[in-house]
Amino acid sequence: MTHPPTYPTPPAGGQPPAGPTPLRHAVPAQHAPSPYAGTPAHPSPPPGYPPHPGWVPPPLAPNGQPLASFADRLLALLVDAAIIVAVSMVVVLPAAFAFTLWMMSGLTASAADGRYITPDLFGDFLLPLLALEAGIFLFTLGVTYVFHVEMMFKTGQTVGKRMMKLRVVPLDPALPLGRKAAAKRWLAHQVGGSFIPGFSYVDGLWQLWDKPWQQCLHDKFARTVVVKVAP
Repeated sequence: MTHPPTYPTPPAGGQPPAGPTPLRHAVPAQHAPSPYAGTPAHPSPPPGYPPHPGWVPPPLAPNGQPLASFADRLLALLVDAAIIVAVSMVVVLPAAFAFTLWMMSGLTASAADGRYITPDLFGDFLLPLLALEAGIFLFTLGVTYVFHVEMMFKTGQTVGKRMMKLRVVPLDPALPLGRKAAAKRWLAHQVGGSFIPGFSYVDGLWQLWDKPWQQCLHDKFARTVVVKVAP
């Protein structure tokens, strides 16, 4: 005798399910995507919020402006040096060329009877050469003075510093940058670099380890700092 098939008892008030209910596999917690994926470890704090523990503020001058970086100051120095050399060559090259022609004419001079005149090495060559070098030195010194003192104390900037958005300001924010401070910076840089071997390198590199104002030695002598200004 054949028995009719049996079916599961339907739940009260409802129809039996059409088929087996699929199982839902839980995603392991360790494989769940993080909502913070790609977020830097120490993002900059949004405006109006206090900085997080890993945030380091930029170094500031006493007047509150950011200090100039070593790279910016080096580039400004190279631009200023190139301009000074170019201006000096406008006078130095013609003077050197004229001196060379004058010396060549003196070396080939002859008397009325055709005899060759032996030039005096000291009076006809060495003294004029020393005079030419002294004149070139004084002219270049004057150009650097105008460039680094007269131009500096009026605006706090040379051409190179203006290009790199830098300005020289006194260490004391209450004081203006006068001609005296600009002249002290120029003297320390010029005299030290001309008469002390290696001073120019030590002077320029001093900023890398000076704290807290990142000054070069000529900055310390004149009590100035170099800041980055807004474009």
